[in-house]
Amino acid sequence: MPELLVVEHPLVADKVRQLRDVATSNADFLRLAGEISRFVAYEAFRHTPVTATTVDTPVTKGAPAVRVETEYVIVPILRAGLGMSPAVQEVLPHHRVCLVGLRRNESTLLPDVYLDGLPESLAGAHVVLCDPMLATGGSLVCVLDMLVARGAGDITVLCLIAAQPGVDFVRKHHPGVTIVTAALDAELNSVGYIRPGLGDAGDRLFGPPAR
Repeated sequence: MPELLVVEHPLVADKVRQLRDVATSNADFLRLAGEISRFVAYEAFRHTPVTATTVDTPVTKGAPAVRVETEYVIVPILRAGLGMSPAVQEVLPHHRVCLVGLRRNESTLLPDVYLDGLPESLAGAHVVLCDPMLATGGSLVCVLDMLVARGAGDITVLCLIAAQPGVDFVRKHHPGVTIVTAALDAELNSVGYIRPGLGDAGDRLFGPPAR
């Protein structure tokens, strides 16, 4: 698996177009985020290890089959990551979910942790980090630092859209992490949003937060 994988498929590209569209409703955005997340997860775990086994079908006993036994720790970054995690949970048969909540400081563009739902020890676990938008990379690096400090093993980052500056920032700080995304944009605007991007994923998934 390369360090960066962009899912190149015409059906995914069409769904990304709909996701970007300013006219897409919150309900349709949530549906599209889930559909794209499934495609991204399928590609990310194409080479997941399997164990040979057998299965009894209605017409054959002991037919050859495989079983996925790896347990994954799925970590959605709140709140936008919640738009991806149900689809990823459906794809991975053995998992547990741990939440991390971050707020972006609009002055510094740096993340503030307001919820740490990670266990004290991850002891080599394969972690799946869900973050729809990889923009500056600050939020991802913050959570990756937390995961590494608690002993996480392989870490796979799943995104809907990533920006090249954010990818470069994550690679600089965590070069062994795999990033899988449905689209890769070239740049950020002056306030750290991806261009062309899709705006604020959290607001488009769930509406603006209460003030």
